[in-house]
Amino acid sequence: MSDLLQFTPDPPVRVNDVRIGCIGAGMIMAECHLPAYRSAGFPVVAIASRTRARAEAVAQRHGIAKVHDTPFALIEDPDVEIVDLAFPPDLQPDLLRHALRQPHVKGVLIQKPLALTLNEAISLREAAAASGKLVSVNQNMRFDQSMRVLHELLDRNALGIPVFAEINMHAIPHWQGFLQQYDRLTLLNMSVHHLDIMRFLFGDPSEVTAVVRPDPRTGFEHTDGLVVSTLRFPSGLLALSLEDVWSGPSNSGFTADPFIRWRVEGTEGIAQGTIGWPTGAVSTLTYASNTETGGQWITPTWDSMWFPDAFVGVMEQLQYAVRTGTEPLLTIADNVGTAALVEAAYRSIADGRTVRLSEFPTTAKA
Repeated sequence: MSDLLQFTPDPPVRVNDVRIGCIGAGMIMAECHLPAYRSAGFPVVAIASRTRARAEAVAQRHGIAKVHDTPFALIEDPDVEIVDLAFPPDLQPDLLRHALRQPHVKGVLIQKPLALTLNEAISLREAAAASGKLVSVNQNMRFDQSMRVLHELLDRNALGIPVFAEINMHAIPHWQGFLQQYDRLTLLNMSVHHLDIMRFLFGDPSEVTAVVRPDPRTGFEHTDGLVVSTLRFPSGLLALSLEDVWSGPSNSGFTADPFIRWRVEGTEGIAQGTIGWPTGAVSTLTYASNTETGGQWITPTWDSMWFPDAFVGVMEQLQYAVRTGTEPLLTIADNVGTAALVEAAYRSIADGRTVRLSEFPTTAKA
């Protein structure tokens, strides 16, 4: 049985010499991208943000030699080979298009959501294809250690035919203030993690039913506060994604119980676990399989974490693609499928019905 515990929760670092210019100086850049890049030896040569002072503070903290006045100036820096975009989604498209026009830029890593709408996502995909440059979307949950090991189990059929899957979140993410200006909130900015991970594990669903309610525990107008999405896949698999992103009460005197838990049931086994991010812990997985464990539960272990360690894999797959001339694991073309799923969920909310993904063709140019 010891051979069954040989998993790869973290991918190897094969390439780490492609020069990176970072755009953004908020939490996700300062606390996730840059610590991960330092640990992997990725060269960060420049940084910029909306304000130079904020970029300078992060540059000093992480030992980045060059600070540009604007994101556009950074993109035009000939030392930058990969542009790492961690900006509000309404500001990213113009920066991506500018990066695609620069002869020295070989690749771009752009934050999810790729765009605020499916049409914009398709337009960005077409612009990337026309440029011939590599563009990856930072769906970093695909590099969470428990999700990678679960993917390995599914690949080797340890659970048999998947029958039911769920991911259940009751936690408060690092909400950014700029989200309050959008008419799309939880589905676009948090459910996108979970809807994408379902595609990563099981392929594209055939239909989605989404139900939402505004959350009275937050202080601004919105529609999709609490979200429950049910996915049906061509195989018959049912999957449930639930996001409660103001889990609380959240006042200082209340002892909260934040968590993200997941479970997959198949004809030959069950796997279940946790995403450790809400409590700053390691993600977990335990599974039992008729074909691998004799029906007994076993628990692989690892020391790395989703935040920040998963961001090593996200950047490494683009570094490797740039150096080898191969396709990255996280492609902009694939992420348009996630954008279509989000768009279908919003139509389900608006129409109060189940929506088939065939209503949102992604092959046509926007």
